[in-house]
Amino acid sequence: MPRTVDHAERRAQLADALVRVAARDGLHAVTMRAVADEAGVSLRLVQYYFETKAQLMLGALRHLETQSRRRWADRLAALPDPVPPRAFVEAFLAEALPADDQSRVFHLVGTSYAALAMTDPDLAAEPFTLGVDDLDRQLADALARAQTEKQLAPGLDPVLEAARLTSLSHGLGTSVLLGQRTVRAATEVVNYHLDRLFR
Repeated sequence: MPRTVDHAERRAQLADALVRVAARDGLHAVTMRAVADEAGVSLRLVQYYFETKAQLMLGALRHLETQSRRRWADRLAALPDPVPPRAFVEAFLAEALPADDQSRVFHLVGTSYAALAMTDPDLAAEPFTLGVDDLDRQLADALARAQTEKQLAPGLDPVLEAARLTSLSHGLGTSVLLGQRTVRAATEVVNYHLDRLFR
């Protein structure tokens, strides 16, 4: 009896193949045929699940978003409950650094999508790795709790500090991808900032 096809699993397989092609050759090198070859399936199968390259690109981006949420949830689950505010912020900033092969691929392809979204309205409408608003809110909530618990330096605005942390994380992650900084050097920048933010 033939095995029942898991369509979600098949879409994820194709999305993973796109990510491998993009990480190796660049997002500009992604074609439906390249994804089919990478996945070891026929072009017709790719076209069955994604009628156009645009649909394939969006499908892979949404797959990355799901993986991002899962990685973040796993990282938070490893922390004490309740999560101390500084530990939450440290976890967020650590997640934003491409520190190993898996996270490097994830950040490289995600950054490539972000650059492409600057000129592609359909991609721009998609959430990028949790979405900046969602991340800013989570960070602002953690910082507000730290402020209530007298763990934050006086006179700081949690909302503005959250926006600054998000920008810092994006900049450091990109500098590591470009080889301008090592992960260790980027972590030193993070710790320098956090030592002045928290008391």
